Amino acid sequence: MKLPIPRNHFRLFAIGLLLITLTGQAAAQTGLPLPRFVSLRASEVNMRTGPGVRYPIQWKLVYRHMPVEIVAEFENWRKIREWEGSVGWVHKSMLSGQRWVIIRKGKQTLRGSTKPDAPVVARIEKKVIGKVEKCDARWCKIDFSGFSGWMRHKQIWGVYPHETVK
Repeated sequence: MKLPIPRNHFRLFAIGLLLITLTGQAAAQTGLPLPRFVSLRASEVNMRTGPGVRYPIQWKLVYRHMPVEIVAEFENWRKIREWEGSVGWVHKSMLSGQRWVIIRKGKQTLRGSTKPDAPVVARIEKKVIGKVEKCDARWCKIDFSGFSGWMRHKQIWGVYPHETVK
């Protein structure tokens, strides 16, 4: 048996949903800030058009540890943005709080220290994922499969400008 929803309740719900959609400012249910960066826990994650298994799969994300940005939360679902700009919903169990970054453009230089002229450790290709060890306001120490060194925030995707990570 279906119970009718009073029109006033439906209108209030619709207005609230519209405001959240227009402003993009949904309150975080976890109490953690939005937006925030996390990473994929698995090597295959379904990104859906809405927050639930009844919504169709929009993309299959296939890079384990790939950084993603949580932009909204709904119950056990997180609306994420991936590094190329696609947005969709994933179950929170597919995400990890570990911080990883990805090289977004071209080859990027990994340096031995935070000096712009520091020795080159490696040149890292586009789409390569690295684990964040720490970040100050301008530089991050990152491990790319055994090659550890420093890159500026603007060289990578997965940390905000001037963000510090310990």
